[in-house]
Amino acid sequence: MDTQRIAGVKYECLLFDMDDTLYPLSLGINLACRKNIQEYMLEHLHIEESKVPKMCLDLYLEHGTTMAGMKALGYEFDNDDFHAYVHGRLPYEKLKPDFVLRNLLLSMPQRKIIFTNADHTHAIEVLSRLGLEDCFEGIICFETLNPINSYQRILCKPSVEAFEAAIRIVNVDPKKTIFFDDSVRNVASGKVAGLHTVIVRYIFLSMYHTWRSTQSIIL
Repeated sequence: MDTQRIAGVKYECLLFDMDDTLYPLSLGINLACRKNIQEYMLEHLHIEESKVPKMCLDLYLEHGTTMAGMKALGYEFDNDDFHAYVHGRLPYEKLKPDFVLRNLLLSMPQRKIIFTNADHTHAIEVLSRLGLEDCFEGIICFETLNPINSYQRILCKPSVEAFEAAIRIVNVDPKKTIFFDDSVRNVASGKVAGLHTVIVRYIFLSMYHTWRSTQSIIL
């Protein structure tokens, strides 16, 4: 049996979201990140406290990330400072080495690449805490899609343009690539960009059920 085939199709690359995909949402990293974003909006951008929670959510839904939404509205702030504030105080100690996932990833013959909206420093910290830092060929992150620290429009998921840029950067054939993400809208955009997609709730179970449902293996 060809270990690189699913349902008769040969896949060459596996593209992974990171946060809430490689580890469970229940760890609370997402909630801590949202809290830090709201504090940044209040303390650094001086947005009225009563408006912050709704504005934070609305911008996320409309622009892909709250940060991208604030830039679109004309708020001026340094990208690196924002990321340092939002991610620098996260409870990374909740992330523990995942040896089962590590062995699963290392057993796969395909190229494996991270595709995250987060900054590179955060991505490295998360992968290191999970013990997965050497499981991926590369990382497509905030700096990859937004290389200049400017006040221009931010490119990020779920924009189809962001997916198309990522596909060009890593030089993959989308028809031979599977994209794993916990976000329904990200998966929808990935599909529009031509990728095969898997919606994730817990990455190990999602990948296992992908294998079982096709009676083939990518592992």
